[in-house]
Amino acid sequence: MADRATADRADSDAGGDADDVYVDEDDGERYRASAYVPVAYDNLEPAPTDESSPERGTGGRFRLLDLPKVPKLGHLIGPSAIMLGASLGSGETLFWPGLIAQYGWALYWAFWIGVFTQFVINTEIQRWTLLTGESVFRALDRVHPVWPIVVLALGLVSLGWPGWAASAAQVGATGVGLGDYALSVGSYRLPGWRAFGIGLMVVIWLTYQLTPLVYNVVERIQLVLVALTSVLAVVLFFVAGSVGELGSVPAGAMSIGSLPPETEIAAFLGGVAFAGAGGYLNLSQSLWVREKGYGMGRYQGRIKNPLIGDEPEPVQRDGFAPRNTESNQKRWTAWWRVARLEHFLTFVVGLLAVSTALMAVTAQYASGTDRDAVSMWLYEVAPQLGHFGGVLVYVVLFIALFTTQYAIIESFVRNSADVIYEAYGREAGWDLSRIFWGLLTAFVLWGIAILALPVPVENPFGLLVVGAAMSGLLMWPYTALILLINSRRLPAYAAPGWGRVVAMWWASSFFGYLSVLLLGLTLERDFGLALFRTEVGILGSAPGGSLLWVLFGVVQGYVIVNSAIATYRRRGREPNGLEADDSDWPQ
Repeated sequence: MADRATADRADSDAGGDADDVYVDEDDGERYRASAYVPVAYDNLEPAPTDESSPERGTGGRFRLLDLPKVPKLGHLIGPSAIMLGASLGSGETLFWPGLIAQYGWALYWAFWIGVFTQFVINTEIQRWTLLTGESVFRALDRVHPVWPIVVLALGLVSLGWPGWAASAAQVGATGVGLGDYALSVGSYRLPGWRAFGIGLMVVIWLTYQLTPLVYNVVERIQLVLVALTSVLAVVLFFVAGSVGELGSVPAGAMSIGSLPPETEIAAFLGGVAFAGAGGYLNLSQSLWVREKGYGMGRYQGRIKNPLIGDEPEPVQRDGFAPRNTESNQKRWTAWWRVARLEHFLTFVVGLLAVSTALMAVTAQYASGTDRDAVSMWLYEVAPQLGHFGGVLVYVVLFIALFTTQYAIIESFVRNSADVIYEAYGREAGWDLSRIFWGLLTAFVLWGIAILALPVPVENPFGLLVVGAAMSGLLMWPYTALILLINSRRLPAYAAPGWGRVVAMWWASSFFGYLSVLLLGLTLERDFGLALFRTEVGILGSAPGGSLLWVLFGVVQGYVIVNSAIATYRRRGREPNGLEADDSDWPQ
């Protein structure tokens, strides 16, 4: 491996032609099943502490290595498909079809803005990993070790309830006629849909035992489920005859800022947060691209099943920094372009197509509904579509919800394993793969316990609303932190340009604004603290609510000013005179 690194360095120093930037077809094929190249880490030269390397913060020094050559887009499809799967059963089949049915197409603007906002956030989450091989949680740890723990805690609150498994079980059990049945053990009765949900959790756990490389089985299963859901959703759209509803889309897309007065803020915030995956789920994009082998992630190890896997592959605590050569900067530009393109074509296009089609169906058949989204589909839409259309509704909902629950378990476990390993497990001598497997088993058992015990989850959609709202709250702090990290700590050629920085100002301001609204509403409605009432227009808020707005303004002002200063200083000092390629669409 040392010889390989030496050869790569010689190639890099020789120049920057296309052959030195892109891999050939055979090497590109290796990325289809995730790519990993071990390196003799301890023999690598430490990176300099100048502007050619990322700033180390509170962590150790990076090691110098060349960026891998870049494969074709088709070789890299995978991470964004998993993210799309995490989205389909939340915002795309439940929240947004429900919101559009209830309030009309006037809210569609928030959907497409939310999707493009999450595109920017997700690709910024990838940026640090592409250049260093470190996860986004390690980047947060370099700011302060408390931040990964805070994110983990908020992630548990937002995803700790098996709401999607419960909703999928409700749909599946009703579809196969088990909704009215119950299993009886003495005086204890387990409703049929709960038993069905327990079965789904067990199936998910078993799939992880199929291959040594955990990521590969997740990617393959998610690709199949996502493709199936997308095709069936489009078929449902045409069977329902909802093409005419698309005529209302342009006006709704342009109604920016309109919000019906009766809109429930928690549901709206949940919908915006889940116009995509949302919350804790988005952070998994960093770990999925590392497992796939994007950029410097190719030199970090992958998580294996400790029961059937081979020897563990090391994940270095302190990652890598590219040598300051023209070739490496050109490879960075190519990696950044192909990573964005993979996410745009898979995630953004997939969300816009599938969700808009389903919104059209509910707008036509459930206009003005006051039911929750699951009940709306099952008891309002399905009965009006005849036998074939009704079956399609059940199948699409079930697969979408199951796909999302699968991705949520994967995301929560992978994120949490990384945080725990770096915060405590590495120094304690724990194995990352065993942490992952243990958390997977514990999280599945927790979901089974919630479904099996007599706790109040008779309205599964209520769990989703709470989790979605908490996801929206989580997105404000980590979006602001990621902007500060990428703009202040990355070398100039890899740092975000002005377009990206402004887009992240919007993202952090948007989620911060919605978070203050939700916090004020919760304090007033659920705790009787009218002092903290917040108004949509800010003016007219109660004294406590006004204080919340002031605190939001101070934090957001700090983020904007510091990221602006860093961007201004860095953009004129790219090594070798190269400009960071941030102008080509889509950004």
